[in-house]
Amino acid sequence: MTLDLMAQLPSSWRAVVSPHLDEARVVELGAFVAAEYQAGPVFPPLDDLFSAYRLCAPDACRVLILGQDPYHKAGQAHGLSFSVRPGVSVPPSLRNVYKELAADLDVPPSRSGDLTGWAAQGVLLLNAVLTVREGKPGSHANRGWEDFTDATIRALNAREERVVFLLWGGYARKKAELVTNPTHVVLEAGHPSPMNPRGFLGTRPFSATNKALADAGLDPIDWSRL
Repeated sequence: MTLDLMAQLPSSWRAVVSPHLDEARVVELGAFVAAEYQAGPVFPPLDDLFSAYRLCAPDACRVLILGQDPYHKAGQAHGLSFSVRPGVSVPPSLRNVYKELAADLDVPPSRSGDLTGWAAQGVLLLNAVLTVREGKPGSHANRGWEDFTDATIRALNAREERVVFLLWGGYARKKAELVTNPTHVVLEAGHPSPMNPRGFLGTRPFSATNKALADAGLDPIDWSRL
């Protein structure tokens, strides 16, 4: 099995991330990912690997929410950070996201953990690492995905229209240094995991995001649309 990652990526994204990537390293990453899927199980399913990119084109992206790596239990990950498939119980971190959304914008917590409705409005729900072995969180870290997703952030940083970067948790916050264009806004917070009881709740990222978009003359995100 071989996996040409750039061929799998939507052409609009391929055009903007390619200048920020080392082709040889992408080939190495593709070989590693292919071998991992063959050995399996690996999440998300291969068909969902680039769901975030397919649902949010670069020119449509107004917000980036950066996670760490996909959910590592069967049936959860479907290529969008923090999101789970329809019908799957809402994970603890996402419950805290919903709790903060309710406090911030009075949006009642959803029973669904599927965030496709956000992606459809220009929210890129990206993980820094796009694959994971079943039951082994962090198992695909430092194998090349970080170069790929850093290139995505650099591509968005090069845009002339404002993008709001929501960086939650220490791992994501390290990416703030990649956002150098003063047009954009970076909003940092602690990770929403219940294991991190301070630093996320009370930060009101959703209203702050919409204010930053409005200040740039852009439409707000309807965070109740899931």
